[in-house]
Amino acid sequence: MEQSSGLTTIHEDQITEHHHTAQALVTRFILMVTGDAKSSTPLAGTRRRFVSTVSSRGTRRTQEVELSSTLQNIDASDPLLSVPQHNLLFRSRRGAAIALAVSEVFSQSTGLEDLQSRNATSPLSGEDAKNFKNLLSASAYVAAFTWAAYMLRHLPSDTESVADIEAPDFNFDTSQDALKSVIAGLDEALDDVKDDEALIAKSRSYAEETISALLVRRSRFVALQGFEHSHIRIEQDDFNLDGFETPPGKARKPLVMNFKKPNEIIGNHIAKYQALKLAKMLMAYDFDRQMNPFVEHGGFVFTFIGDGMPGTGKTILIQMLAGMINDYCQVAGYPFHYENFGVDQISSYQGKSGQNCKEFVNNVIDPRSISLGTIDDIDQVAARRSDDKSSAGQQEVTAVLMESFAGASTVVRGNCAFGMFSNYPENVDDALRQRAGARWLVDGPQTEDDYVDIFVLLAGKNHSIDLGDHNLFEGQQIKKAVSASYQGHDKPKEDGLVAVWEHFEKTNGAIKTMADVGAYLYAIKRAEPRFTGRAIKNITDAIKMRAMDFELPDEWFETPEAFMHKSYDEKSAMIGELRQPFTLDMVLQEINRYADSEFRYTDKSDAAAVEDIIRRERQRERAIAEIEAMRADGRWSDR
Repeated sequence: MEQSSGLTTIHEDQITEHHHTAQALVTRFILMVTGDAKSSTPLAGTRRRFVSTVSSRGTRRTQEVELSSTLQNIDASDPLLSVPQHNLLFRSRRGAAIALAVSEVFSQSTGLEDLQSRNATSPLSGEDAKNFKNLLSASAYVAAFTWAAYMLRHLPSDTESVADIEAPDFNFDTSQDALKSVIAGLDEALDDVKDDEALIAKSRSYAEETISALLVRRSRFVALQGFEHSHIRIEQDDFNLDGFETPPGKARKPLVMNFKKPNEIIGNHIAKYQALKLAKMLMAYDFDRQMNPFVEHGGFVFTFIGDGMPGTGKTILIQMLAGMINDYCQVAGYPFHYENFGVDQISSYQGKSGQNCKEFVNNVIDPRSISLGTIDDIDQVAARRSDDKSSAGQQEVTAVLMESFAGASTVVRGNCAFGMFSNYPENVDDALRQRAGARWLVDGPQTEDDYVDIFVLLAGKNHSIDLGDHNLFEGQQIKKAVSASYQGHDKPKEDGLVAVWEHFEKTNGAIKTMADVGAYLYAIKRAEPRFTGRAIKNITDAIKMRAMDFELPDEWFETPEAFMHKSYDEKSAMIGELRQPFTLDMVLQEINRYADSEFRYTDKSDAAAVEDIIRRERQRERAIAEIEAMRADGRWSDR
């Protein structure tokens, strides 16, 4: 068992130790039942059980439970189980073995194992006996919950619920007794099943009913406190147990996506370069420490926003970034999760949109995988808080994202990143937009060479037309293109910031010291009130990223042992050796890049507001003219 920051990984050898017991639980075992037990013998010629007319309530009797035989009898003419029947039998056995392994971990972590050893030599008494009984029943509860949660996770979910399913008659004496009771309950629920469709529907409904019944009983067990905040991972089954609060969700489906290569993106040099760096940064994450050295050294991009006109390449940039991370994860053998939050997850039900968004965030920040989360068309998904025309669902999403990206409980581990993309970022709430630490301007092809390159790339090779006087893709060489792009920010570009820059230089001279930098930032603040302390933090994070502006060697990612599977301290040392001090040029470039984006958003927002006012005034003038015409014709009444 490996533990790190609350995470417990149960290995396969710990599970296989319980295979014989689990096999017996799904093959045949004897159960002690109280009251009116059903007969295990079917009536001749039918699948119905004999029910005695004489009451036996209060008496104890034995009952044979044979889940494998029950499944076999669904179609007695076929000696083999069908695929759904075999899957249910396998999952029942696998779930029982995992439940016993989890129960064993619980025993070791709570001291139950020691009490069991002492009780075997001489019966416990007093407080020890009371504590032993409480822990034993809690261990049984954990086993039952684990089995039901495992079944719920791995049974097909596209079935209709069955109404007449009852929870089992639980026995919490020991872990094996608890598993006997839940498997016996499943066997009873499947007693009258006639086909595979009903088999799966009843099995899933039974697992749901069992989970619900267990959660209702949880408060009765005083020794569960240590397990409520546990995080258990079964890697082979992609199965997580996170306490008892919510039943585990559906298993993740394999990622299906049209990945793009960096050479398929023309233009967008800085955005492409930072995406490439982010992909490698994520692979420095250490699963044992659950931390990334880039978070410690500085420069890790947790949130970013990409904006640009329609058709400039935002979607293809997402496909490139996800493809790079996916390729690296396959080399390292790490799980990779990509998820997009879109308008289809905005619900008309109160609170549901916020729940959907929170689930999206939780899926992405899961420390057990490398993850990328994107919110496409963020201006449609999350609303301005001052926009009274937005839906309640959009407002819920805004609140969840703000709290998740830079809230009091936000923890950046370095295993994931969130990207927001929009054609109209000026429509995004100011506070949410400023929670994006990095700004990626996705402006597409810009130069004549860019347009030649993109035409040749998209046209393909099915022609014999001469290329002409052009060095194909020379302008796309990443280091050369990025250097030119960064140098383009030595001075501002947006008119509002240009005015601040020119006035500052005229009044104070060239920027040479840290005090000059602070004075320039204050001048920007006076011109743009939304340029707050968070903006300064985002700029300094970007500067630290520039200090880490080195290319991690490709050979580090060709084999897992070269870098990705090294210890956290080794990774940190390797990265630290490459770090360089930042320069004043870097500082000014990052200030101008960020401030340009804020002025650009403000200008777009103001321009949209002016256009709206002009449109309303034109409508007003047209209305006045039509009213005057109606008055002249006698068709207008002032009443």
